[in-house]
Amino acid sequence: MGLSRLIDGINRFIGKQVSWLILVAVLVSAYNATVRFVGDGLPAYLPIPRASNSLLELQWYLYGTVFMLAAAYTLLRNEHIRIDIVSSFFSKRTRDWVDLFCHIFFLLPFVTLLTWLSWPWFHRSFVSGEISANASGLIIWPAKFMVLAGFVLLTAQALSEIVKRIAVLRGLIDEPNPQHALHPAAEAAIEMEDKGRD
Repeated sequence: MGLSRLIDGINRFIGKQVSWLILVAVLVSAYNATVRFVGDGLPAYLPIPRASNSLLELQWYLYGTVFMLAAAYTLLRNEHIRIDIVSSFFSKRTRDWVDLFCHIFFLLPFVTLLTWLSWPWFHRSFVSGEISANASGLIIWPAKFMVLAGFVLLTAQALSEIVKRIAVLRGLIDEPNPQHALHPAAEAAIEMEDKGRD
């Protein structure tokens, strides 16, 4: 549980910090669009960067970084998509067993494989100094590193979720995630169905 708490703390911190990159990406995107729109009307002597492929790629890198680094935080918060129409028929304990099974046999092998495959993909790019083929494009390895880092964090979070689910099933801890309950719409539908039976 100590390791699980450490992993949760790291992913919680990273998830909250990278959310600010959405604001940066929006500002870069707005600046790039504005400069493209009024670029011809700006005097050439103004010392401001013009719209470029590098700004466009920067906003892709920022969005990609948020997506990859926040994936583990999303798993921690149990905010990934669920099929509530199916899980609503299960008891809480059955949902816990389903989660444990899926984390061990589907999530963990998948993220471990992608972490393993991401390393040489990033390493080749880093060693070669790979640069975008677009004119004035950016170096590519930082974006590839974010893919690798995202899968490392997601693998660690998968292990943490497995530990916590086992602890919940054994009665060692209370449910650490209030979001592990059904979606409110699914709960409302079940309540309506129960009232209809009465």
